[in-house]
Formats: sequence, structure tokens, C-alpha cells
Amino acid sequence: MNQANKIASLFLIMCSFSLCAANPIDTRQQIFKPNVRTLSVSNPGNFMAPPVIRMGTGDRLNINFDIIGDEHTYLRYRLIHCNAEWQPSRLLESEYIDGFNETPIEDYAYSSNTYVHYVNYNISLPDPNLPILASGNYLLQVFPESEPDDILLQARFSISSETSIVEGGITTRTDKGTNSEFQQLFFNVDLGGLPNINPFQDLIISVVQNNDPSSARFVSHPLRVDRGKAIFEHTPELIFDGGNEFRRFETVRTDYPGMHVDSVKFKDGLWHAWLQQDFSRKDREYVYDSTQHGRFKIDEYNSTEPDLSADYVMVHFSLDPGERQYGEIYIDGDMTNHILNDQNLMRYDWNSGHYQASIPLKQGSYNYKYTVLSEKGLPSSSSIEGNKYETSNEYLINVYLRSPGSRGDMLVASRKIGN
Repeated sequence: MNQANKIASLFLIMCSFSLCAANPIDTRQQIFKPNVRTLSVSNPGNFMAPPVIRMGTGDRLNINFDIIGDEHTYLRYRLIHCNAEWQPSRLLESEYIDGFNETPIEDYAYSSNTYVHYVNYNISLPDPNLPILASGNYLLQVFPESEPDDILLQARFSISSETSIVEGGITTRTDKGTNSEFQQLFFNVDLGGLPNINPFQDLIISVVQNNDPSSARFVSHPLRVDRGKAIFEHTPELIFDGGNEFRRFETVRTDYPGMHVDSVKFKDGLWHAWLQQDFSRKDREYVYDSTQHGRFKIDEYNSTEPDLSADYVMVHFSLDPGERQYGEIYIDGDMTNHILNDQNLMRYDWNSGHYQASIPLKQGSYNYKYTVLSEKGLPSSSSIEGNKYETSNEYLINVYLRSPGSRGDMLVASRKIGN
């Protein structure tokens, strides 16, 4: 693609972003093409770390995905700076990128000894070919080299300047009751590294439970400022449903059933795994389980490079919800990018009397839950999974600086807390 076409394409993209204040665009992490699979954003040195790079540290992130087939595709990616609410900011590209905002994806390899053939692609950040200048939220978009408007996928990550410190905790003694079905957060933001700001006006804090964007809460006014710290507590927005521990299964082997797998079989050119029957946990007692808080990890028991040697398995889910659900039921977790669509929709099977779904997933260990999308379009797992105050949730607290007149929110502190 010539330089004139590149400039024209970017101009159209930026024009569309200028309208997002009145018409918010969908910036959720997601895949747009059916042959693209297994999108993940992870810290290669710490699987449980959030998708945040802290400036001045050795933090790295890998954005990894597959394209089904035998042929390599020439791909590129670009970055979009976003505000705290994940809408494109008004920063110029030259203010957050050093150089031209587009670079090829050169790290790729072909699958090995798998029935389903695919090409695995990896983007390692920070990327010296696309230096990032500003802290904040970033949306990474991948597209074919010859078609910059044909977006294959988009992924989220953040850059934190760590010019402030946030500390906090979780309590089940909430403003809605004690040891019932809720958890409440409390935290403080150290203002020492943020001179000359108005903490009641210039801060925006986002809190996300278990990496699920639909759970995001925003607060901007501390309860008080005490000895150089902005105190956030007794805030209604910081009360979350307790939820329940994620369900788990493993397909690291295909020669016999793994965790929560009832049976496996090879047919129609690929492996199939039928999970054990799932039931509603709403009215059951809480049972502790050490989960990955919704994450998934690609793994194949006999391989040192599972990204290339793990095969795709058609995983069959079956749910007996126990009572009528007033909305559609979806399989939810990082493996679906928390996107509720036809690919993870449960459908009622009249023969079994249960809800069923089948999803092709790469071998590994997976966390999932069942989420109901109400007729009003509101997602909730409460009616199937229940709300248990004892649940071991994790929360990501991001602190943004939004100075008067600024055109972009800067991420100044990030902290993951869990119980």
C-alpha cells in the first residue's frame, strides 16, 4: 500500500474517532473474523499479572493469536490511545507514538503435528518498531497489510507511569450488609507524585472485577483527603456482587478425559471433548476452588511449545439451569473475551432438556461461567452461579489523571488486589 493510501486510511479512522463522544464505538477486546482464534494478552513472566506495562520496569506483554489454515498472512498493527472509559482520546498520534503508527507482525510460526492447521502470531510489547510515548489505555488493531480497514481483531492493554501509588483491600462488611452476597473495595491514592492537582476534580479511577469489562466501575471524587492521600471508601460504586468461583476444565491431553471432561473422541477430522453436566449453583453452599479468575492457559502435556503443538478441540458444554432463565445464556470468560454472541450462546435441546453449546478451543486449562443476558441487555451470572461473599475475586484498580484542558487521560498508577 502506498503512502497516500496509508494517510487516507488513517484520516478516515481519525475522523470516525472524532464522533465517538456522541456515538461511543465498540472498543472491547474481540475477534472479528471466524478464522481467527485464541486471542490472549499476557505477561510472559507472570501469567496472573494484568495487561499493564509499568514504565521503568521490565514488564512485557505478549499478544498472541492463531489464524486457521496453512498459509501465512502479511499482517500489521496500529495503536489507538484511549481515555479511562476506553474511548479514543483526542491526543495526536505524534503525542503517543514515536514515528509512523503502523508496523508489521514478523513473529509467526506454523502449527506442528496438529489435525487442525493454523499459523500462530505473536506481538511482543514494548515494540522498538513502535515506541510508545504516553501512559494510558491502548487499543491494538491487527489488519492485513494490503487492507488497513479490514480489522481482524483488537486487543486492550495499558501503560502506567507509576508516578503514584494505590493501596487498598476488599471487605465483606459492606454498606449493603455484612457477609451477605457483596464485596466492597476501599483504597487510597498517594498524591505525593502528583503535585498541583485537584484530587476532587483531576482523578478518575476505574475498578474491574476479574478482567470483565462489563463489571467496570468509575469513581472520581474521594471521600476525603488525609495526609497527602485521596481516600476512597463507603462508595456505592465500589460495591460488587460476590459472584462465584469460576468453573474449570482441562484438555491438555486428548487420549483420556481431563478435569471436568466426561469423554473424548476423535471424529470428523478433529478431537471432541464432552464436559461433565453443569448445574445451577445459585442455591448451593459456597465451595472454595483455586481458579485462574477467568483466564485460560494454552497447554499440551507432551510439548515444550504448546502455542504451536496444541490442537483444537471441539468442546461440548451442557447446562441444567434448574429454573427458567429470563434471558439468553452464554458461556463467559477470557476465552470468549467476555463477548456475548452466537459463538458462545447456549441453545435449548428438547431431547435432553438441557442447554448446550459447542466451541472449538485450543488445548489447555480453562475457566468459565454462565452469564445471562436479560431482555434489557444487562449481563449477570447471579441467577445461575449465585452470589457468594466468600468468592476469591481479583480487582484491577487503575488511577488516571485528567487535568483541566487535557486531551487524553494518563494512567499514573495500577494495582491488582484480591482475596
